[in-house]
Amino acid sequence: MASRKNAAHYQRQFRSRMREQGLVKKEIWILPEHADRLRDIERQLRQTLSNEHSYKQPGTIIMTQPESVWTIKNLYQALAIDPLFTNGDAIINLVDGTEPCLEITMTEFGDLPIYLTVAGEQIVADVVLWPLSMVKDTQTLNDEVLRTHKLFPLSTISLDRFPDGSEYYTIFGALSSASSLQNIVQEVETLAANAIKATEAYGSHLTSESVA
Repeated sequence: MASRKNAAHYQRQFRSRMREQGLVKKEIWILPEHADRLRDIERQLRQTLSNEHSYKQPGTIIMTQPESVWTIKNLYQALAIDPLFTNGDAIINLVDGTEPCLEITMTEFGDLPIYLTVAGEQIVADVVLWPLSMVKDTQTLNDEVLRTHKLFPLSTISLDRFPDGSEYYTIFGALSSASSLQNIVQEVETLAANAIKATEAYGSHLTSESVA
């Protein structure tokens, strides 16, 4: 893989883009089980007045179930015409190779890249957070991650070794390859939001270079 930008870069890009749109950040307190509903409401409240006609009642989900399990190619074709991509909130590319994957650029999250693969009965989407070399104290960070990662619904944080030997923290989500398209889109959007939130939550454990 080419040189990687850590999640703090995309966090800064995300914040900048939100400010440019005239949006402001508000902190609220909710029960953990309402996290998914809040994410949907937040997304809808970002829409401009000109898009208010497309407002959906929170919690309304249209299920589109595939006839069989997804392959990387038919999933690419289905996602490419989903509103997430046709509205410009994300860009999708099919990356061919021995292990083909989908590269999804989340433009509304500062061009955060998500990589999605289909392997048998499982779909996995992941985001690179930051390199191990940028962590001040790995034991302290790992302890906090284990105690708090449930704050990020539908996502898990791991430490992965790449083919070049470098080690990076990643955040990922997994679901069945027979999942509905709506659930896959929800997974992608939730993962992007969680990557930004994880950088905010654990930023104190990273070197100043990674969070500046």
